Amino acid sequence: MERVPEELPLGRLEAFSDGVFAIAITLLVLELGVAQDAGDHLLESILDEWPSLLAYLTSFMTIGVIWLQHSAITGALSAADATLYRINLLVLLLVGFIPFPTKLVSEFVDDYDAERVAVVFYGLTLLALALALTVFVRYAAENPRLVKDEVAAEDVESALVHQPDFLFYGIGIGVGFFFPRIGVILFLLTALYVGIPGRTIHRLLRGQPPSSDGPPSVSG
Repeated sequence: MERVPEELPLGRLEAFSDGVFAIAITLLVLELGVAQDAGDHLLESILDEWPSLLAYLTSFMTIGVIWLQHSAITGALSAADATLYRINLLVLLLVGFIPFPTKLVSEFVDDYDAERVAVVFYGLTLLALALALTVFVRYAAENPRLVKDEVAAEDVESALVHQPDFLFYGIGIGVGFFFPRIGVILFLLTALYVGIPGRTIHRLLRGQPPSSDGPPSVSG
């Protein structure tokens, strides 16, 4: 007889995850700043920092959207198990790592070769995070015993199955190798697109199964 994995408290997974998300998103702002001797040229100095501000906004939106997705999925679950805990740690590992490539993008804006390496590395980090979250969702969907009775497992999986992250991040990485700042803008647009209200992920946040509105064309 196949042994069923022991169920673990979902609340601890959610609480720990929220803490990591909050710390990571707070660390982003610590990388912003201007020269202390800016003086009368403060406004000009602030405007000169626009690549750093763009990287901050992109990372903030990305972490925010991932948190929305994570909250929607865990909200559709009734329990967790050891494997889901471990997959969740992988997601959090990458969430907590995002401030590092964000810092690289901010620091090497005046060096074209270094900047494009930083942007490609940044994009690969975002791509890895999207992959880890997909694994998290797929595992939950393939284990109906973890899903609330009122939520269909296929509705959980459909929250990400049509998500364009991989394609968009891949395009952003390719473009970013030649035009680094345009690559970062594409990463930002990806986060904004996935976070559009009314998509499948937001229906799950409201506790409304995606299937109640028919099959989504593209979900986030």
